[in-house]
Amino acid sequence: MTKNIKELEQEEEELSRAVRSSAQQIWQAGLGAFAKAQQAGGREFTRLVRDGSELQKRARSVEDATETVARKAERSSRRASGTWGKLEQVFEERVARALATIGVPARSEMEALNHRIDELERMLAELAGEQMRQAAAKKAPAARKAPAEPSARIPAKTSAAKRPTTKSAAAKRGTAG
Repeated sequence: MTKNIKELEQEEEELSRAVRSSAQQIWQAGLGAFAKAQQAGGREFTRLVRDGSELQKRARSVEDATETVARKAERSSRRASGTWGKLEQVFEERVARALATIGVPARSEMEALNHRIDELERMLAELAGEQMRQAAAKKAPAARKAPAEPSARIPAKTSAAKRPTTKSAAAKRGTAG
């Protein structure tokens, strides 16, 4: 039994050494992994910064190119609109000449005619109003005089047989006379 205890103690000691050695190796492996991660992380961080800088430069160049294209497109648009304006003016002038050639009055001539018509209508309205005032003025003194007999004011009705027949009156009635 003494041998067994000594053997057991020895085995236990060897096992303890093996465990300590394994623990030491595990600890050292962990420290090595940490050191490598730090080194790789630093290198990786540096690589990411470098890649980000390159990407930022590319984004700026794309942005500059976009702005340049937008400016050029705007200039082209302004030039094209000026060209369209000139083309439109030439077209309008040619159409106006063609219409004048066939005798269609221009807009300015139509506006002048409309103005003249408005002026003539106003003058006619004034004349009509003046004539109505003159007629009313003539009737006013006659209305003040009292007639001697009421029948003198109202003409007597004549029968159809006694009325004179003219061609126009007969034509209106539809008979020949």
